Amino acid sequence: MFPAASGYDRAITVFSPDGRLYQVEYAIETVRRGTLAVGIKSKEGVVLVVEEKSRKLQSGSMSQKIFQVDDHLGVVAAGYIPDARSQVDQARITAQSNRLVYDEIASVETVARKIADLAQQFTQYAGVRPFGVSLIIAGVDQGGSELFLTDPSGTYMSYSAIAIGAGSDQVIEYLEKNYASSLSLKEACVMAIESVYQISEDKSGSQHIKMAIIDTNTKKMRRLSEQEVEKYAAKAKNRQPSGGASKPAQA
Repeated sequence: MFPAASGYDRAITVFSPDGRLYQVEYAIETVRRGTLAVGIKSKEGVVLVVEEKSRKLQSGSMSQKIFQVDDHLGVVAAGYIPDARSQVDQARITAQSNRLVYDEIASVETVARKIADLAQQFTQYAGVRPFGVSLIIAGVDQGGSELFLTDPSGTYMSYSAIAIGAGSDQVIEYLEKNYASSLSLKEACVMAIESVYQISEDKSGSQHIKMAIIDTNTKKMRRLSEQEVEKYAAKAKNRQPSGGASKPAQA
């Protein structure tokens, strides 16, 4: 629960007496209430996974929370997804401009910094509101596999593995205990699904899980089919002992 804002949440440009911008905090709370999104970096690439609860008549072939920015770069989002689409459009412009000007792919950090700068601008001007979304930006560039997180305040940070959305604290705790930099891409895929199972009501199926990978060999983003997700989900379920703790990753 938020403390009484005493009117300081009515304008985004006004700090409270204790140095807080309440509108930014409200935007971050929007992210915490979004469905889970996870990114995991491995020695062979990056895995992005989201939980999407589709309606009965909704097409399962389309993901609303996984976006491709460039051949080598993808994004998953948690929070207010229309804001995510707006930020992804800016990320695509940045990536394509880099190709046109420098004739090379944009680094993952360049795109993350651009999105963070855009988010920060919306925390300092009257008449606007902060973006109510966080992005996990992942890809394979000249430096290898990279993973960055941006948030509504304009912060961006590099991670080996990160989760955002509802239940992310529990998932991050799981990742801190089980993540290893020596993970293969397949092992990272299994761990990503295990991360979703940590907080999901559905701990057996895979219809509510969408995944994408970017491997270091091809430097191409690829969305996994339902059959591929089910294969990794079966391995994740087999690795869950009765006590609830996960065994070491093997794929």
